[in-house]
Amino acid sequence: MYQFDYLAPASLPEAVSALAQHGAAARVLAGGTDLLLRMKRGQWTPALVINLKRIPGLGEMAFDAATGLRLGALATLNDLRRSPIIRVHYPALAEAAGTMAGDQVRNIATVGGNVCNASPSADTATPLLVYEAQALIAGPQGERQVPLRDFFVGPGRTVLAEGEILTALQLPVPSPTLRSRYFKLEYRRAMDIGVACVAVALQIGPDDRCQEARIALGAVAPTPMRAPRTEALLRGRRLTPALGEEAARIASQECTPIDDVRGSAWYRRHIVGVFVRRALAVETGERPCESRSP
Repeated sequence: MYQFDYLAPASLPEAVSALAQHGAAARVLAGGTDLLLRMKRGQWTPALVINLKRIPGLGEMAFDAATGLRLGALATLNDLRRSPIIRVHYPALAEAAGTMAGDQVRNIATVGGNVCNASPSADTATPLLVYEAQALIAGPQGERQVPLRDFFVGPGRTVLAEGEILTALQLPVPSPTLRSRYFKLEYRRAMDIGVACVAVALQIGPDDRCQEARIALGAVAPTPMRAPRTEALLRGRRLTPALGEEAARIASQECTPIDDVRGSAWYRRHIVGVFVRRALAVETGERPCESRSP
């Protein structure tokens, strides 16, 4: 490990000022599970590490029946997995957090770090997308809010400008009839990066028609993405096995995966279709749903 400076600011303005002053020479530490590994490997060599853990409020989770969930950027993965509020109102997010790493890592890894790393396979990103999360950002020019679907601009790249910090994610109150699930293919049952992952949120009306459909895909495009064509196909229609097959086909076409050591592009497209079909099968009663294996 090389020599670097370290700062643990006690306030958000102090952190923003330091980050803006040092620019690309500084890196923010949230949980540190990714940052420290990359520094040890020499992939990142920041001159300054800014630890956010002393800043009050950044790890808090607060739910309001009118405004929804404010999820602090420093909330850990185990916070997400264990929170009764998230398990009841945002179950796909709790499911996603439970598939990541092991307990030791989940105790320190944060949702903000996972989102800001902007990996195409970021596990929390897909459920956050189907819950229509907003990214709350603080910077030298003040605070701003960005829909999470606009937050990712490329592998490892976000809309965060110089000096800006993701402080929280705001999730609106879901409809009581919204049903959501998270699906992930990984070669090991834990501590593995997903080959493909899908989050689905559906709202079914009293006439058994799909009133709302949100589908997000991970590890199958340069960024976590929504599947707008598939969503449009489902809205206003009764869910049937035939519609599930068509939705699976379109979702497979919407993604743009690559070949790498974890899987081929063809296989990733296939798995996206399997997961979309399986999510819809739960609603039609065609077969039970499993969240991990295809």
